[in-house]
Amino acid sequence: MSSAKAQQGAMLLEALIAIVIFSMGILALVGLQGAMLSNTSNAKYRADASYIAQQRIGQMWADSDNAINYLENQTKIPQLLPNGERTVTQPNLNQFVVTVTWQAPGDSEQHNVVMNASIVKVLPN
Repeated sequence: MSSAKAQQGAMLLEALIAIVIFSMGILALVGLQGAMLSNTSNAKYRADASYIAQQRIGQMWADSDNAINYLENQTKIPQLLPNGERTVTQPNLNQFVVTVTWQAPGDSEQHNVVMNASIVKVLPN
C-alpha cells in the first residue's frame, strides 16, 4: 500500500509536463511563422526593386539615343516600394548604374539593389 500512496499525483505531474512541452512547441511554431512572414515580404521587396531597376534599364536600351535623359537622383517611388527611391548615374561613357533603395515598415535598415548596364548607341548601316 505504501507504493500506491507514493504514486499519487504522478499522473498529474506527467500531464503538466506534457502541457509545458506542447506549449513550447506551439510558441516555436508561432515564432517560425513570424520569421517566415518577414522573410516573404523581404523577398517580395527585393523582387520588386529588381524589376524596377530592370524596367529602367530596358527603357534606356529601347531609347539608347536619349539614355542620358534617364539620369535621376533619388526619385521617390513610394507607390512601388515603401520609402522607395531610384537613382540612375553614369560613372563612365556608355555605363549606367541604377540603384533602387527602400526601407520596409518597422525595419531600421535601408536595403538596396544595384544594377549596372552598358548601353551603346547602335549606328545604322
